[in-house]
Amino acid sequence: MSDPILAFITAFTLVYFAIPSIINVARKKHLMDEPKDRGAHNSSVPTLGGVAIFAGVLFSVVLWTPFQVFTDLQYILCAVIILFLVGVKDDLDPISPWKKLIAQIIAACILIFKANIMFTGMHGVFGIEGLPYWVCVLFTLFTILVIINAINLIDGINGLSGSTVVLVSVTLGVWFYIVDRMELTILALSLAGATVAFLKYNFTPARIFMGDTGSLFLGTVCSILVIEFVELQGSLTEGRFVFHSAPAVAIAIMILPLFDTLRVFVIRISQGKSPFQPDRNHIHHLVLDAGFTHMQATGILILTNVVFILMVLSLDTIGSFPLILLSIGLAVILTNYLDQYVQRRGRKAAIAADAPIPDIASDEPSSEAEVHEYI
Repeated sequence: MSDPILAFITAFTLVYFAIPSIINVARKKHLMDEPKDRGAHNSSVPTLGGVAIFAGVLFSVVLWTPFQVFTDLQYILCAVIILFLVGVKDDLDPISPWKKLIAQIIAACILIFKANIMFTGMHGVFGIEGLPYWVCVLFTLFTILVIINAINLIDGINGLSGSTVVLVSVTLGVWFYIVDRMELTILALSLAGATVAFLKYNFTPARIFMGDTGSLFLGTVCSILVIEFVELQGSLTEGRFVFHSAPAVAIAIMILPLFDTLRVFVIRISQGKSPFQPDRNHIHHLVLDAGFTHMQATGILILTNVVFILMVLSLDTIGSFPLILLSIGLAVILTNYLDQYVQRRGRKAAIAADAPIPDIASDEPSSEAEVHEYI
């Protein structure tokens, strides 16, 4: 267990001490995110936190990974370097969403065709096991793109995306250690250590944002961990930590970013808008509009994600498809209740102030992440 712990400590230490220097350089060179009209911050904040996260994870993985058992690491590094460079460019000088999408597709293709990180079937979802090779490729490509952008889309309030990544990486990292996949354990815990250190500076009052540099990188690594988690189930013998409903467990681990992305896209399309148009329909906006602070909202959402994980683990034997429907159904019920509460709260406030009822679902972006969101 020493190498994974050392990987966590190494990544944490490097990021913890690197970020203050990055903040100072960003301020001196005026590499800042400026406040927007309805932004979540009212002062200039550096957006290069992802640089430190990337460096911390890369250094830790290269230092502690046993390369004899992680022969595909070079391809993973190539994929994340592409998105790191695109993220830095976008944070310093914004580029079009389509160029970023092309970079994501290239990185995903490297992971699929060179690192062999891909689904080999549906693993029992809809009663389907195996799939044709080309379908597996397309399904894996779609999954990687969705996870990358889902992490980006929830980067709308202080600490939320980072805390989500810590939850995902620690949960999967512990499981990889239990099933003796040391290389993936080190990758997951390096990511966790770097992100925990970043959160120290991202919690309110935020001194730095991760920017697209961080969200693209974190989303890519999370997609690798999730795909490997699902695929490893088929190669393991029966035991306490082999899941009958691995796809449902993976979705539960990622339920917050995945469901939020699905929800906002459905809302935007149903309103006749582009699914890529920023707005204030994200779940974290609802929690803020319910009267909670950034840190309270982050805590509530992460705790809710943990409850979903525990629920699915306790019902693992009923099958992936019923569990996926249960997870999505429960998420719909909770968000609808929250939305109704926010609407009632807004009406009461408007009546008390004798003012027009506010439009909770404004189209105006409300945070640093919202003005950069894309797929």
